Amino acid sequence: MALDLALLDEVERRGEGFVRLYRWEPGCLSFGRHEPALRRYNRDLIERRGLDTVRRPTGGRAVWHARELTYAVAAPVRWFGTLAESYRVIHETLVTAVTRLGAPAEIAEARPTPGVGAGACFASPAGGEVVTRGRKLVGSAQLRQGGAFLQHGSLLLDGDQRLVAELTLGPAPVSGETSLSLAAGRSVSDREAADAIADAVRAWGNQWSPFDVDPQAMVQRHAARFHDPAWTWAR
Repeated sequence: MALDLALLDEVERRGEGFVRLYRWEPGCLSFGRHEPALRRYNRDLIERRGLDTVRRPTGGRAVWHARELTYAVAAPVRWFGTLAESYRVIHETLVTAVTRLGAPAEIAEARPTPGVGAGACFASPAGGEVVTRGRKLVGSAQLRQGGAFLQHGSLLLDGDQRLVAELTLGPAPVSGETSLSLAAGRSVSDREAADAIADAVRAWGNQWSPFDVDPQAMVQRHAARFHDPAWTWAR
């Protein structure tokens, strides 16, 4: 999260764009920027289980990052247009990648966006998100900063988000997700998924910058925030 936020700073400074694809090790429960985590999730149980937690700089709702692939797009706003236009372009690109992998993906029809207090990210799709057979496959959220934006998203490769329901205080919404492996009818590795997304992203053109930054140095710009429980459990 610290590195992705530093890349957003670089976009503002250099006017260039970056795309990252990565996995989490160990697994981690992430909260959206404005999500009421203290009211929604059992902090005592999370800490007893020794689960890592972090609050994302982008919005949205809780995600359990284990058998999934996370993407981050940091770019000038002018390259993609409005919030709705940028979501559409990025999600259509993900649909292309997922379809090539054998899953019948599409963009969800317009519907009211669930509030940040509505439970896990994958409990239900928002309009414009990537779904397969009506079930959510990718969860995404975006932050805008000056003339730049950062969009995060999680593509479920396998398994489910039941752990988030187990950690929820009170009733948890019925799960509404599916995985890429289930939708494709075969096991899809993180490398295969990453390669498919990278191939689809090439349709955006050649304006993207090589990853010529020092990750360790960049992480230090924002590391303190994301290590701080006061930020993670701010609300």
